[in-house]
Amino acid sequence: MRRAAGAAGAVARRTVAIAAFLAVWELAPRAGLVDRTFLPPASEIVPALWDLARGGQLWSDTEASLARSLSGFALSILVGVPLGLVIGWYRPVAELLDPLLELFRNTAAIALLPVFILILGIGETSKVSIVLYACTWPILLNTISAVRTVDPLLVKSARSLGLPAPRIFQKVVLPAAVPTVFTGIRLAGATAILVVIVAEMVGAKEGLGYLINASQQNFAIKDMYAGIVAISLVGLVFNYLLVLVERRFTRWQQTPAQR
Repeated sequence: MRRAAGAAGAVARRTVAIAAFLAVWELAPRAGLVDRTFLPPASEIVPALWDLARGGQLWSDTEASLARSLSGFALSILVGVPLGLVIGWYRPVAELLDPLLELFRNTAAIALLPVFILILGIGETSKVSIVLYACTWPILLNTISAVRTVDPLLVKSARSLGLPAPRIFQKVVLPAAVPTVFTGIRLAGATAILVVIVAEMVGAKEGLGYLINASQQNFAIKDMYAGIVAISLVGLVFNYLLVLVERRFTRWQQTPAQR
């Protein structure tokens, strides 16, 4: 009973802010605080979302956005994690690449979108590439930080046992770095959704970004907000799945109560 009550209390605490936000969204247009032409009540967005889903447009646009974002996101993991491990572990590589990293890490991916379009066109390649570029940085930087901030005592203890450098990296550094690496991966997951939406607004014929932009231009305001809600739901589910994967790989760090 205590566990059930505690779980119910936790759910209530986590949903009260969302409930308050939805209540304000519903009441503000009805009370005339904002023009309901441009901000319809939340209850009017649900039928628009249902109509888009029933007609199939919502699913096709969501599928297109997910295909682009997941492709770039997966490629960024394949690039960012190994490169970050190498830079963080081998000082000569870090000294060679740090100036270049400092140059590009401060260049916003959205600012480079016109460059990607000019070089790669407005097709799928440019959209996946911009997502790859944007997602690589949080993964890469967090991986480098994870390797460099491993407890030196753990490394010294492993060396005192006579373990060679590759075994120290495999048995000590890599497991200790996993939580911070996953922090970068979760940040990249949110970035993937954001960047692909912006890319679809610039040049695309399908996708949630295209849906929002086309609805705004056609003054289909309810459909526009329905697309925004759909993006929020996709991002929420995506983040939840990443949290589950993170818990799976960092189970050794968790206490029995956390499991």
